[in-house]
Amino acid sequence: MNKQNKKDNMLALNKRAKTDWQFLETFEAGIKLTGDEVKSVKKGGANLKASWAVIGQDLVPRLIGCSISRYAHSSQSRENYDPEKSRVLLLNKKEITGLIGKLKQKTLSLIPIKMYSKSGIIKIELALARSKKQFEKREQIKKRDIERDIGRRLKR
Repeated sequence: MNKQNKKDNMLALNKRAKTDWQFLETFEAGIKLTGDEVKSVKKGGANLKASWAVIGQDLVPRLIGCSISRYAHSSQSRENYDPEKSRVLLLNKKEITGLIGKLKQKTLSLIPIKMYSKSGIIKIELALARSKKQFEKREQIKKRDIERDIGRRLKR
């Protein structure tokens, strides 16, 4: 799939993740949603801003903190709908056991980077990430500003 198609299928993006975390490895996971949640996500009702993933004692990976708003044209009236409930992620057993080992070994976290549609199925790209220190964030900002300044001067 080329970049243009993947960009068109983007449903949600975690913009803060790149500045706060250093990505070491990425994974693609499915997500278990209800029909109304799928419709809401496809309409742009998902927010990955303050979300993360955990693997519980039962070896089931879950997405926590992801907000999926209630679908407005739902045929079911759900007064008790929780937009921030934890949702099950679908990964292979081999990937889950590998992730458990890596998460225990180091101070790493599973962070969702983006949510997109692939062949009609909603997928989440997860990153095994290490949090950046404050000085690393400042260095990144300085580097970006220098590159931007060089780009402006070259255009003249």
